[in-house]
Amino acid sequence: MNNSHQSYPDDDIADVLNEARVFAFVGASTNVSRPSYFAMKYLLAKGYEVHPVNPGQAGKMLLGRTVYATLADVPAPVDVVDIFRNSQAALAITREAISLKDKLGIKVVWMQLGVRNDEAAAEAEAVGLSVVMNRCPKIEYGRLSGEIGWMGVNMRTVSSRMPKVSAYGVQSRVLPQSRKKPLEG
Repeated sequence: MNNSHQSYPDDDIADVLNEARVFAFVGASTNVSRPSYFAMKYLLAKGYEVHPVNPGQAGKMLLGRTVYATLADVPAPVDVVDIFRNSQAALAITREAISLKDKLGIKVVWMQLGVRNDEAAAEAEAVGLSVVMNRCPKIEYGRLSGEIGWMGVNMRTVSSRMPKVSAYGVQSRVLPQSRKKPLEG
């Protein structure tokens, strides 16, 4: 992964999304108008497992999934810890992820749009975790799979090639496979 965190090569983001199967959404909301809600709904529809984490909603159900009070309560494995909290809170959440890295199998700390904490990133990378900041996996999946292009969003390329489509049809696009080596875990 890129250490500057100003931008990320598409292959790096695609690798995370292709290799991850389980996300923990720290700061998940039951409010249908919150970004964490529709990002979770989207990733579940794409076949990912998502564990919502929110101490104020612990024990309740969110999109058919039990909400956990803390990251430590989430069952293993967890590939990606996705932080839906502010930049200041990201350091403590990242430190919790670091402490649970081996127990849960965490490989990536992902900070949502608008969330950036360089100290948290440095600490996570120092123990071998990959870090993505100021990005949304829902948006990145849609952009890389071509789904977002169907809605008129700039794809940065012009092509006459048809996008790859999964067995479930045009609304279930697949991510391109990277030619890079897998993430270390």
